Amino acid sequence: MPGSEVPVPDRKAVPHTEDGSIIIVVATDAPLLSKQCDRLARRAVLGLGRTGGFGHNGSGDYSIAFSTGNVLNLRDGDLHQGIKALPEKDINPLFHAAVEATEEAIVNSICKATTTTGYKGRVVYELPLETLKSVMAAD
Repeated sequence: MPGSEVPVPDRKAVPHTEDGSIIIVVATDAPLLSKQCDRLARRAVLGLGRTGGFGHNGSGDYSIAFSTGNVLNLRDGDLHQGIKALPEKDINPLFHAAVEATEEAIVNSICKATTTTGYKGRVVYELPLETLKSVMAAD
């Protein structure tokens, strides 16, 4: 989209830097162990890549994942009994879901953004959704 349709801040007044950050949080009720949650969090970053992000040097991109699939009594000093875990062979659909959900969340946040005036009166304009639809349909 040309700048005439979605004006951007004056780049002379705002030097271009390749930074910015995103925090991706993946929550599931699937019974996962901590190692499986780590793997799930790493897959979620692929959804960021599908939207065009690729982690510049100055970016602070993080992803975390947690599961509510097991309830542990942490105040009890006994061994934890009955911990459930999804078999490794069955985790691929969760990986796929994490990528898809991350991509969808990013696209939704862009589409719901509104024109904002920030520091020193700098204005960042919302995207015209009809134009965005036509651009995305062209791919």
